[in-house]
Amino acid sequence: MLTNSDIAELTALRRDLHRRPEVSGAEVETAATITAELGKLGASAVLTGLGGHGVAGVFDSGAAGPTVLFRAELDALTIQELTDVPWKSQRPGNGHLCGHDGHMVMLLALGRLVQRHPPKTGRVVLMFQPAEEDGSGARAVVADPRFAEIAPDWAFAIHNEPGRPFGYVSTRAGLINCASQGLEISLSGKTAHAAEPEEGVSPGLAVAALIPALTALGPGGALDDDFRLVTVTHVQIGAPNFGIAPGDAVINVTLRAANDAALADMVAAARDMAAAQAQDHGLRLSLVDCDVFAASINDPDATVVAQQAMDKVGVPHGSNGLPMRASEDFGVFGWGAKAAMLCLGPGEDYAALHNPDYDFPDDLIPIGARIFDQIRQDILD
Repeated sequence: MLTNSDIAELTALRRDLHRRPEVSGAEVETAATITAELGKLGASAVLTGLGGHGVAGVFDSGAAGPTVLFRAELDALTIQELTDVPWKSQRPGNGHLCGHDGHMVMLLALGRLVQRHPPKTGRVVLMFQPAEEDGSGARAVVADPRFAEIAPDWAFAIHNEPGRPFGYVSTRAGLINCASQGLEISLSGKTAHAAEPEEGVSPGLAVAALIPALTALGPGGALDDDFRLVTVTHVQIGAPNFGIAPGDAVINVTLRAANDAALADMVAAARDMAAAQAQDHGLRLSLVDCDVFAASINDPDATVVAQQAMDKVGVPHGSNGLPMRASEDFGVFGWGAKAAMLCLGPGEDYAALHNPDYDFPDDLIPIGARIFDQIRQDILD
């Protein structure tokens, strides 16, 4: 078990990470800190630079058996933190306002437990993933040739989720987080004098047609297997003036669905709509995919393992609040492993994720570590 000294040291480390947030793709100092901590824990191997700044600590028993991976995220958000805590962000405009600092320290807490009681068979992998917030990190890690050295049979993650009682875990087999992606649609024509709009090529009518057409692709509704939702998040036409008819426009749209195949169909339809409007109105078209997240779907066997582990360590659990419309980058690890995501509650009235006044509650660290440790014991011992 974790000692009082462990908790004090881990809490201090979490707060230090909180002071020094780094956003997706820029997690240099954070990765270096994690690498140093894994070195102190006597990991069999430490892989760095995975899929960017990813770090993996491997604890190998030397005996044949499964590989069990536990994942945390390295990156922070481009949001100004508005708290009064002594450990608030020292980097203006950036903040650990999703709890990734706490998730990292949960894994390091697990590392202490593994160091003291090494696995009897197989391997434990502590995977610190970069660039979770923009959906690029997990794919980059899995695509890294060195990931094959640690490819897991089982994969687990914990994300804190406000709105649930403190210490309560929501999980279930099946869909946990929706698949989603952003699509940037740029339409280019030709400006003209506002008194002679016919002399230009305006994207106005194309934009006016696209907004309701795109929205109709995903009307929302019940979060079942047919769930689809399209949200127009930004529109810009021309410049803010009264003398120039617009020549350019940009539409940012987020598409989400209950599974990857449905999302792919929606994106293809949205692209076709944009192409048709561009052709009809004589516009040039540019399409850019952004923030692509796979659906996070819990494997039934991995879910049972996690539920049984929580029963053993006395952590209450159920399926409250699931599935969720929001996306998570963990789903990619489930493509080649039996995977399960657990949603750990910091309190029903706790500040929401991505809010400027959010701060990870340190009392969750030993709870997450205890769940992870029981899971790895049940699989490997």
